[in-house]
Amino acid sequence: MADESSRRSTRRATLQDVAKHAGVSPITVSRAIRQPDKVSQKARERVREAVAKLGYIPNLSASRLASARSYTVCAIIPSITNIVFADVMRAIDDVFSATNYQVLIGNTRYSPIEEEKLVSKFLEHNPDGLILSGVDQTDTCRKTLEAAGVPIVQIMDYDGQAIDMNVGLSHYQAGYDITRHLIDRGRRHIGFIGAQMDPRTQKRMQGHFQALKDAGLDNIEGRSISHAPSSVKIGGDLFHDLLSKQADLDAVFCINDDLAMGAIFECQRRQIAVPDQIAIAGFNDLEPSRCINPPLTTIRTPRYEMGHKAATMLVECMNGASLSADEAKIDIGYELIVRSST
Repeated sequence: MADESSRRSTRRATLQDVAKHAGVSPITVSRAIRQPDKVSQKARERVREAVAKLGYIPNLSASRLASARSYTVCAIIPSITNIVFADVMRAIDDVFSATNYQVLIGNTRYSPIEEEKLVSKFLEHNPDGLILSGVDQTDTCRKTLEAAGVPIVQIMDYDGQAIDMNVGLSHYQAGYDITRHLIDRGRRHIGFIGAQMDPRTQKRMQGHFQALKDAGLDNIEGRSISHAPSSVKIGGDLFHDLLSKQADLDAVFCINDDLAMGAIFECQRRQIAVPDQIAIAGFNDLEPSRCINPPLTTIRTPRYEMGHKAATMLVECMNGASLSADEAKIDIGYELIVRSST
C-alpha cells in the first residue's frame, strides 16, 4: 500500500495556483483563458503550460454567476443520425468552437411533445440562446419559448411565423418547383412518395399537389406514404406500392433522396428504365445522389450555410447586437439540380 505522501492530491487546482505557477496575476490567467486576444502571447504560453501541468479546470459556475451568463446554447434537432442535420450541426459547432460557448444538443426524434419537454428541460439550465428546427412547435412550447427572454433562431423552414429569428427555406415552393420540372419534361402521370411526414415534408407534398393542380393534372390518389422513419428500403417498398396503384406512372417525386434512391433500385430490379419509362426526383442532394446510376435530380438545400448563419446570428444577439426585421428573417433558398434521372 502506498504511503500517504505518495498519493495523488485530491485538491482541485485553483486560479490562484495557476497564477502563482505562471508568475502572473489571477486576472491575467482569467483573461488568457476567456479573452486570450487581450493577453500577450508570452503570458498566454506561460498560463497554458501552468494549466496543463496543474490540470486546472476553470470554475464555470463561479464565472457564470458573476456574469449572469451560462455560456451555453441549446440546439434542438429532430435527428442525430440524419445526414441533413449532421451538416447543420457541423456548421453550428464550427461557429461556437471559436467562442466561449458550449453547445448542448437535444434530439426530438421528430416528436413535438419531446421537443416541448426538451425546451423546458434546457431552459432550466439558463442557456444564453437556442436554435430550434422548424417553426411548427406546439402552442405550449411556443409560449414557453416566448417567455424565455433569450435569443432564439428557428432553422430549416421559412414557411411560418418565427418566434424570434429565422433562417430557412420554403419547402412548399421547393416541392412545387421540382414537380413543375417534371411537368415541363412532359410527364403527366406523376406520383408522390413520402415517409416520416414531419411538417416540412408535408409542405413539400402540398407544393407538389398544388403544382399538379395548377397544370390540370390533379392526381390526389397518386401517392404512397409511410409515417415510419425514412430509408432507402422504405423508398423501394413505397415505390412498389405506388406502382400497384398507378400502372401508367411516368414520374415520381420522392420527399427525400433516400426514398428516391430506393425507388431507383426498385426500378432496376423490375427492369424499368429511368428516366425513359419513369422519371424520379428527390430532395436534399445528398452525396450518394450524385453517384447513383442514373444520377438523381433533386433539390439542393444549403444546410451548412443555414447552420452557420443561424449560429452567427445567435452569437451576435447574445453579444448585444440588435437585428432589423429583414436581418432577423432570412430565406436561405434552394437550388433545383437537374440530373439524368429526369
